[in-house]
Amino acid sequence: MTNTIKLRGMANVSFWADDLQAAKVWYTKLLGVEPYFQSPNPENPAYIEYRIGDSQDELGIIDKKYAPPAASMTGVGGATLYWHVVDVEGMLAITKKLGAVEYEPLTERGVDWVTASVVDPFGNIIGFIHSPHYQEVWSSMGQG
Repeated sequence: MTNTIKLRGMANVSFWADDLQAAKVWYTKLLGVEPYFQSPNPENPAYIEYRIGDSQDELGIIDKKYAPPAASMTGVGGATLYWHVVDVEGMLAITKKLGAVEYEPLTERGVDWVTASVVDPFGNIIGFIHSPHYQEVWSSMGQG
């Protein structure tokens, strides 16, 4: 019998924002693309979603009024999702220029392996990583 109960890959990461319109402007500047999905409509969204990165991963941003009650027990987001980038130091500078606050400074983790993270203006952690592991997996899939 095949084990069908397993994690198969990140399908979506969702952040919360008190001001979804402001978050839409901020993330559109950061990502360089408009959200491809907005519900219930673009004028008054409760949820927006971007497709980004090599695998067109989903980044969703939800109006904080829909957050589960336990979410209000913490300040900054509870997990750090690291997005692979070519230039961690450059992304750190770009996000700080857009108003994010450094959460974890630029940190060398090994040969060609660097991380850093910021807190966006809405209280979510965004991690950046340059990892030889990501490069190896991506190359093994026939990607550049």
